[in-house]
Amino acid sequence: MLEYIKAIILGIVEGLTEWLPISSTGHLILLGRLLDLSFDGADAELSQLLRSSFDVVIQSGAILAVLVIYQKRLLRAPISLYLKLAIATLPAGVVGILADKICEKCLGQSLDSLLFKPRVVAAALICYGILFILVERLMKSRADKVSDLNAISFTQAFAIGCFQALAVIPGTSRSGSTVLGARILGIGRSAAAEFSFFAAIPVIVAASALKIYELASFTAERSVALPPSAIPIFALAGAVAFVVSLVSIKFLTEFIKKHSFAPFGIYRILLGVLVLMLLK
Repeated sequence: MLEYIKAIILGIVEGLTEWLPISSTGHLILLGRLLDLSFDGADAELSQLLRSSFDVVIQSGAILAVLVIYQKRLLRAPISLYLKLAIATLPAGVVGILADKICEKCLGQSLDSLLFKPRVVAAALICYGILFILVERLMKSRADKVSDLNAISFTQAFAIGCFQALAVIPGTSRSGSTVLGARILGIGRSAAAEFSFFAAIPVIVAASALKIYELASFTAERSVALPPSAIPIFALAGAVAFVVSLVSIKFLTEFIKKHSFAPFGIYRILLGVLVLMLLK
């Protein structure tokens, strides 16, 4: 029962932080230190793989919320928007794959094991928090070049994708990177947020599929079965993330109509500093 309670809490955190530019992965890493999931019947290696897969796979619940909220918008969207989203996805996919292979070859460890650490998360939270405040102050005196989602150019979509690729560093925030990049390019807050929502779909679906494939391959090679609690825990957390995401997406879209992203930058800095203080 305790593990299901942990799954609910982690699902709530995922749903709240996936769409706000404050890093869902960073929050899950930090909270994971306090709420370390355990899976009865799994050895140490399988348990580690399940925990790393959990943080990725439950994001599918958050993605489902985007599909539900924006289903009409997505169905009526021009083909050009889908092409732009595909272009924006390429840098993250290439960087993610290459960076992991380089780490494995040169350092003998995966990218996750190298970067998924509280100090890295704290540093990224602070650095991007400062950037958010600076960029919003800079853009305050400038008129937006683009205020409509469909008006984002292919070049801008690729540039946003390059910013999204920076999210391989936990604490950076995928949504934070894309929004920050879009704002630097002169894209309005609402259009930046919507593009970030839609750009998450292929990235998270692909990442979840890769983790599921990795789990399936591991269990097949070792001739072991997943612990009975694994699928229910994943499903419960994903469902909670879906429900909470419905609320957080609505909140963000309404919030940025009247406010800038600067408050999120302040939150990131405060959390990052707190984490560093606790680690001393």
